[in-house]
Amino acid sequence: MRFNQLDRIIELVPGQRLRAIKCVTLAEQHLQDHFPLFPVMPGVLMLEALTQAASWLIRSTDGFEHSMVVLKEAKNIKFQDFVAPGDRLEVVVEVIKNEGELVHFKAVGTIGDKTAVNGRLVMEKFSLADRYSEDPVFDRNANFGHRQTFQRLTGGQWSSP
Repeated sequence: MRFNQLDRIIELVPGQRLRAIKCVTLAEQHLQDHFPLFPVMPGVLMLEALTQAASWLIRSTDGFEHSMVVLKEAKNIKFQDFVAPGDRLEVVVEVIKNEGELVHFKAVGTIGDKTAVNGRLVMEKFSLADRYSEDPVFDRNANFGHRQTFQRLTGGQWSSP
């Protein structure tokens, strides 16, 4: 993940639920262009925050077994409010169904008691070595980086295997 859209994971129930926060600041580069006179977090980045939360729940549940966790489908995504500098976006993802490589989620992002974004996500998990016959070292290196980022996001509160 090159651009982290989450600042902190504040609740984690492996296999079930994850809650995280994103504090939006005017210092974020994308807000300079979106939009100069009315800066708001782009909808695609709100969706990315939901996706990243779902991927951390999968990784922590599966013991970082898969180097790749990607968005396969975004269903019924509704953008209901703006997220502006100074807002704290709280993201909650809950597992609906886990079927092998695919995990289905209910996802919502709120600012206080107002919903900013919600919908359903289908995430896919796999390892490069298994799917594309890549050298397993690519998977090990990716998972090493994922573990480090997870430790930063959780403050070490939840350990990664």
